[in-house]
Amino acid sequence: MAGRTPLLLLPGLLCDARVWRDQVQALADVADAAVPDLSLDDSIATMAARVLASAPERFALAGLSMGGYVAFEILRQQPARVSRLALFDTSAAPDSPERARQRRMGIAAIGQGRFVGVTRQLLPRLVHARHVDGPVGAEVQAMAQRVGAQAYLRQQGAILGRVDSRPLLPKIDVPTLVVVGADDVMTPPAESEAIAAAIPGAVLHRLSACGHLPPMELPAESTALLRDWLRG
Repeated sequence: MAGRTPLLLLPGLLCDARVWRDQVQALADVADAAVPDLSLDDSIATMAARVLASAPERFALAGLSMGGYVAFEILRQQPARVSRLALFDTSAAPDSPERARQRRMGIAAIGQGRFVGVTRQLLPRLVHARHVDGPVGAEVQAMAQRVGAQAYLRQQGAILGRVDSRPLLPKIDVPTLVVVGADDVMTPPAESEAIAAAIPGAVLHRLSACGHLPPMELPAESTALLRDWLRG
C-alpha cells in the first residue's frame, strides 16, 4: 500500500515476532512493519548491524527492552536512517551489579544443562498479575521456548556487554515516544522517566495495570500510541 511508513519493531530478550504481532497487523494501513530476528548475534553492535543491513533506507524504529538497547546502537551506527523512535520498557543505563549477577547465574545454569525459559515463578516479573494465569502468560512462556537456550546465551552475553547509552540521549533529534508499564518490575518506570527526561521533546506514557510487555499485555493501547506517533 502506497504511503505506508517503513517500521522496524525490535523484540526483547527471549522474544520473537509474536511480541509485536498485534501491532504489525493493526498498523498495516499506515506502516510497512517488520520484526527483525535478534536471536542470531552475541553483541548489541552486531545485532544492530544485521538489522541495518536489511533495513529500508529510512525507517521508524521501535524497541522493547533489549530491542531498546539495539535501537540505541542503531542510532550510534547510522542515526540519519531513523525517522522517529519509540522505546518500550527499556533502559539506557548499564545493568546494576545485582542485575548483572542474575544474568550470569542464568548463563551458568545453561552451562549445567538447565534451560527453563520463562518459568511460572518468573512470569510475575514480566507481566501484570492479571495475565500470569491467562493466555498472555502462556504465550510468553511458549515464545521463550521457541527462542531457546542458545539464543538466550547469545542475547544475555550481548546485554551484559552493552555500552552505556545515557550519553547518547541528548543527541537524539527525532520524534521520540517512551512507553512503560506502570507495574514493570523488570525495568521499573524510573528508567523510562530518565530516558524521556534526557531526550529533547520526548513524550512519556505510563500504562496502568501493565508489566514489562505492553505490546502483548495491552495491545490496543500500545497500537494507539504507535499510530499517533507514526502520524507525527
